[in-house]
Amino acid sequence: MVAAKKSARKTSQDGQTGAKKVAAKKSTADEPSTPVSTARTAAPADPGDLAVRTGEDPWTAEEAEEARDALTAEADRLRAEITASEEALTGLMRDSGDGAGDDQADTGTKNVTREHEMALASNAREMLYQTERALQRLEAGTYGLCENCGQPIGKARMQVFPRATLCVDCKQKQERRF
Repeated sequence: MVAAKKSARKTSQDGQTGAKKVAAKKSTADEPSTPVSTARTAAPADPGDLAVRTGEDPWTAEEAEEARDALTAEADRLRAEITASEEALTGLMRDSGDGAGDDQADTGTKNVTREHEMALASNAREMLYQTERALQRLEAGTYGLCENCGQPIGKARMQVFPRATLCVDCKQKQERRF
């Protein structure tokens, strides 16, 4: 206890506020944020090198190509959906300016419709981001690795939900936190 008091007295204090000077913590910006980020990032991965769980068959070239094609088609569909939503929003925004003479119910309906279109566009953008990340991970050879723990997600899970970034255990833990 006495040693702690002595060390506290030795620290310099600001004369006006009495605040102690504290050394800043080392930045972790240069350190990898997840176990997966340090994984191989060279040329496109050999399908047999993609992560699988114990007891699962390795990815074949056909299965990897199927996943790539499905993700590419999904990305194209989402881009078209985003374009359509943005066009609808442009029309709604243009129409909302000439609401003179509308009653409150008409104005409310327009607002709800506009907010609904904005939510759809936002959701489509998020799904497009996830899909593009999955394509990047497929090319980098990190497809199928959990971004939290670095363990294989599982081939079956990846085939059902190709945008998955977490294994079942980590996903359940994440959902319990929210």
